[in-house]
Amino acid sequence: MLKEILLELYERGLGKLRSEIEAYSNEADIWKTGGDITNPAGNLCLHLSGNLQHFFGAVIGGDGYVRDRDAEFASRNVSREELLNSIDAALVSVRSTLEKMSYDDFAATYPIEVFGGPITTGFFLTHLATHLTWHLGQINYHRRLLAAI
Repeated sequence: MLKEILLELYERGLGKLRSEIEAYSNEADIWKTGGDITNPAGNLCLHLSGNLQHFFGAVIGGDGYVRDRDAEFASRNVSREELLNSIDAALVSVRSTLEKMSYDDFAATYPIEVFGGPITTGFFLTHLATHLTWHLGQINYHRRLLAAI
C-alpha cells in the first residue's frame, strides 16, 4: 500500500511542480531573486529533479544517473523547457523505481546513510515526498511574490 500512496504523492507533487513552472508568465521571472530569497524557482526545480533522480533512480534503481548538486543551485537561466524536461525525467525515475519495489524493499534499510544513521527505505522515500512539498510551497510563494514585481 505504501507504494501506491507514494506514487500518488509524487505524481501529484511533480505535476504541481510542472504547473508552477508553467504558470510563470515571464520565463525570466523563474530566475528572480530578491531580499533574502536567494534560491529562485529554477534552482529549486533543478534541485528537486536532481534529488529525486539521485535517491530513486541512481541509489535504488541503479539507473546510472549522476547528480551534480552544486549545479542545481549554481545554474542560472536554464530554459523553462529544460526545467520541464527535468521534472518529467524525475517522474520517470520515481515511477520506474517504485513499480519495481516490493513490501520488503520498503522495510529494508536505505542503501546509503543520509541522516547520520540507518533508516528504512520507506521512511526515507516518505521524507523525500515532504521535501518535495516543502520546496513546492517555496516555488509557489516565489511565483506569487517575485514574479509580480
